Amino acid sequence: MHPTGHLKMPDNSRPSNSRSISGLIEIAGRYDAILCDVWGVLHNGVAAWPEAVAALSEFRLQGGTVVMITNAPRPRGPVVAQLESLGVPDGVFDDVVTSGDVTRVLIGEADRKVYHIGPERDLKLFEGLDIELVDRDEAETIVCTGLRDDRAETPEDYTNELDELASRELPFICANPDIVVEHGHTLIWCAGALARDYAKMGGETRIVGKPHRPIYEHACARACDIAGRELPLDRILAIGDGMPTDVAGAAAFGIDLLYVSAGIHSADYGEPDNPDPQALQRFLDSHGAKPVAWLPRLVW
Repeated sequence: MHPTGHLKMPDNSRPSNSRSISGLIEIAGRYDAILCDVWGVLHNGVAAWPEAVAALSEFRLQGGTVVMITNAPRPRGPVVAQLESLGVPDGVFDDVVTSGDVTRVLIGEADRKVYHIGPERDLKLFEGLDIELVDRDEAETIVCTGLRDDRAETPEDYTNELDELASRELPFICANPDIVVEHGHTLIWCAGALARDYAKMGGETRIVGKPHRPIYEHACARACDIAGRELPLDRILAIGDGMPTDVAGAAAFGIDLLYVSAGIHSADYGEPDNPDPQALQRFLDSHGAKPVAWLPRLVW
């Protein structure tokens, strides 16, 4: 894990009132780097949004650094490959930091016998680690990357399994803190929902992805390395659409946030591309959220 000693604390003198903007260009000059959410901002699980691709590309062309920051439970390589398959071209970002990459540190520190909850496609998370994947009865540690079949299952399908594991006081490492994400126009459950339920049962959860600090430390350190200089936190902008992840994480870490309103919460304040500004403000206020600005979708 990278230290954060080379990061300067933000200048809190600037007003934090959020406002509607027509595009990133209106505020881009304030920032040297962007930490941008992936699912919900750059793509919807089916295809990339060309306007978001263009916005991040233009920010980089003007000298900015872009680090994608995602709660994907897989290492960087498979996530980059997925972005390519969804139509994200070269030149859009400088690097990708995933919850899976940071979670590998936690797994390496845990007991060796690991019980995996999640789909087989996530097994790359464990490659190169000194662990043994075992059945539930032999488990010393649980690592959850998601539901085994997130198109057909719900968290309720795991109640008995989680209850039995919690009764054994096994630590639960969550590789993706998201509760749900959009896939096209459908919401699908993520590992964060199972971690939430496990905690309610009295189980111990260990989580490093958004909104938790480790993933932001790692992403900011990468941005500084790429820029080749110290980046004050008030010159780093987060972009995201999730209240419990992107918004909460940016606020806790002390960086500005550009809120993309047409994402996962859009039904709370009107049409995705034409939100009711007053309803949106009430929604933000109800969550104690103070993004520096908001717009329906990321555009330049």
